[in-house]
Amino acid sequence: MAVEITGKYLGALRVEMTHGPSGALLQTVAPTDNQGDGSCFSPTDLVAAALGSCMMTLMGIVAQRDGLDLSGAHFRVVKHMQTTSPRRVASLPITFHLPGHIPAEARPKLERAALTCPVHHSLHPDIESKVEFLYDL
Repeated sequence: MAVEITGKYLGALRVEMTHGPSGALLQTVAPTDNQGDGSCFSPTDLVAAALGSCMMTLMGIVAQRDGLDLSGAHFRVVKHMQTTSPRRVASLPITFHLPGHIPAEARPKLERAALTCPVHHSLHPDIESKVEFLYDL
């Protein structure tokens, strides 16, 4: 399924994008370490956000199908940029905090679902993406 996203340059290193199917708007700006003001997501921040939200969504699909309650689950991903040329994302360590009431036998299924995330599989193999699952809520 193809999804069209259009974008336009607004000036001041800001880009506004429109999600074709819904019309939802999203803006990016260059980060403070690359001439921007950091007032919203940068394009590389969206890579990190896409990874976390994709993995969480896939766990949500499995949980919904299997009657598991993931309410309160959350993640933290930290984007690290490479300090040498070329400028690129170097690592995206991510930690998921999931409800402790999830039965032990269901946990591997949730974790496998997260690791099938298309964003995770689309990342360049040089990007380190350590994933941790904690059942502590």
